[in-house]
Amino acid sequence: QVQLVESGGGLVQAGGSLRLSCIVSGGTFRGYAMGWFRQAPGKERECVTAISTYGGMTYYADSVKGRFTISRDNTKNTVYLQMNSLKPEDTAVYYCAATPRYSDNYYPQERDYRYWGQGTQVTVSS
Repeated sequence: QVQLVESGGGLVQAGGSLRLSCIVSGGTFRGYAMGWFRQAPGKERECVTAISTYGGMTYYADSVKGRFTISRDNTKNTVYLQMNSLKPEDTAVYYCAATPRYSDNYYPQERDYRYWGQGTQVTVSS
C-alpha cells in the first residue's frame, strides 16, 4: 500500500521560509510524478507545483513562481517544497500527491493523481 507522509508545516511570519517534505513508502517512488497542492479555508484545492517522474520538468502556479521550489530525491523517496518569502495568502493545508507515470511530464491537475498524503498545515502571519 502506497503511503505519503508530509512534514515541515507550521506557523511562520510573513517573509519567512519553510521546507515541506513528503516521504513515499510502499511503492516505486522513482516511477511517480509528484505534486504539491494546497487548500485554504473556503477555497478549492489547487496545484502549487509539480515535478515530473525523472525531475526534468517542473510546473509552478503563477502565485508562487520565484518563491517556491520543488525538488525530489529518489534515493530518499522524498519530494520537497521549499517555500520562501511566504505571504499570508499562502496559508493553507498543503498536500503532496503521487501518480505512476513512465513519461517525464508534470501533472498540475488534481484528477491525475492516485495517491495523496494527509496534509500539513502552513500558517503565515502578517
